[in-house]
Amino acid sequence: MHRTRVRVVEDALDANTTIAQANRADFDRAGVKVVNLMSAPGAGKTALLERVVDALDGVRVGVLEGDVQGSYDADRLASLHVPVTQINTDPGFGGECHLDANMVRSALGAVPLDDLDLLIVENVGNLVCPAEFRIGEDARVMVCAVTEGEDKPLKYPLMFRACELVVINKIDLLPHLDFDLEKFVHNLEAVHPGIDSILVSARTGEGIEQWREWLLRAAAREPATA
Repeated sequence: MHRTRVRVVEDALDANTTIAQANRADFDRAGVKVVNLMSAPGAGKTALLERVVDALDGVRVGVLEGDVQGSYDADRLASLHVPVTQINTDPGFGGECHLDANMVRSALGAVPLDDLDLLIVENVGNLVCPAEFRIGEDARVMVCAVTEGEDKPLKYPLMFRACELVVINKIDLLPHLDFDLEKFVHNLEAVHPGIDSILVSARTGEGIEQWREWLLRAAAREPATA
């Protein structure tokens, strides 16, 4: 039984890799760079996007918004007059707690790739599954709020290892929390040595310019290999 389960998981990941490569080919043909934005629920992904999507200096940006149900976050971003496409994993995909390559592929017909330079995929809030499924992206970013505690890199190491940038959000709350930022950074370095990080507050705007500049560099980078 255990061996059968392992084989099923391997087959699912192999199939996902094949579809991710097809997504990657479509993105490359359109000249679009793709950032997969991941976090736990409530870490502030949407708020961070609200701060920058309409201020990227001529970069044409779109958002692919992943949620189990509803379109609340997508509606917030669409009000900024950027193209937003919603993916709900329930009921079409069984209420999955992540986006995989097939889900993204199912939505690409509604995404105006030829009119974009940068596509940001706001993944479903979850600290486990999104890290396991490539979607054809160029880069992966993890948002972690200081309200989540210093131990998150140690409890969910794959998520932090899968990313090339960690955005540490809600730093305006540090004076009100028993959160040791130095300990968090130490734990982050323990699971992903050398990873880049940015300290930000989506609420006050502190650090947002660094976040904006990172996205501008992501939009200008060479294409990833699938």
